Order: sequence, then C-alpha cells, then structure tokens
Amino acid sequence: MIKYDLKCDNAHIFEAWFKNSATYDAQVGAGGLACAVCGATGISKAPMAPSVPKKNSLSKNDRQAMAEKETNQAATMMKAMREIRETVEKNFDNVGDQFAEEARKIHYGETETRGIYGQATTEESSELREEGVEINEIPWIPSTDN
Repeated sequence: MIKYDLKCDNAHIFEAWFKNSATYDAQVGAGGLACAVCGATGISKAPMAPSVPKKNSLSKNDRQAMAEKETNQAATMMKAMREIRETVEKNFDNVGDQFAEEARKIHYGETETRGIYGQATTEESSELREEGVEINEIPWIPSTDN
C-alpha cells in the first residue's frame, strides 16, 4: 500500500491510500478520484515530506489511538456534510447553472421567495454579494465514497 497527499483544483489537500502507484495513475486517469472536501475531480499529487521518526516519538499504541480519533472525527464530519447535502436536495429547488439568475430574481422580488441551490462561478458569486444578494457556499461532498 502507498499513501499519497493529494490536492484538488480548489487547493484542498487530503490523503488517500492506493495498492500501488499504477492504481493511483489509473484512478486519476479515469476521473475516479474526488476531493474529500469539495468533491472536485481535478486531482494531483501534493508535495509530501518523508516521515522521519523522532527519537522521543509516541508509542505505537499512542499513534494508533490518535489515528483512530482522527479517522472518527473525519467520518463524523463527512457524515454531517452528507446530511447537509441530503437536506438541501430534499428541501430546496435545484436551479443548476441558472443559480445567479434565479437568486437575483428572488432578491429583487421578480419571482417567489424559495430556497434554491445550484452552481455559480466565482465571478457570479462575487457579483451577487456586491448586489447584496445573500448566498452561501457549501462544500458539496460526493454522495459516494472514492
């Protein structure tokens, strides 16, 4: 097994384990990897520093306990983010790439007030904020695991 630090197009860094480097290459080539934070599929290897143990490093049991705690925290966070996604998908209208246009219509009273979600470019999001349109960005966690 080999561990790589990976980086998405949005500069999120996360780690993933692979059977070997060929497995990593195959998954990246097929677009089969997604960022653990935002779901982006543009993935590359991040710079990594070698792991050099210190003379007075933690015991194996302490390291294992810390790893388990971190794994549990990450799992809890991912579960919460998936629950947010499910709530949004269940209770809001998906307006896709028309998000900026629909948000403006709601803001200016041209259409009914309702919860919406969708995609907007960075530029569109900035323009909406400048106009006083209240929007929030949510990291969109993939509904399936890598």
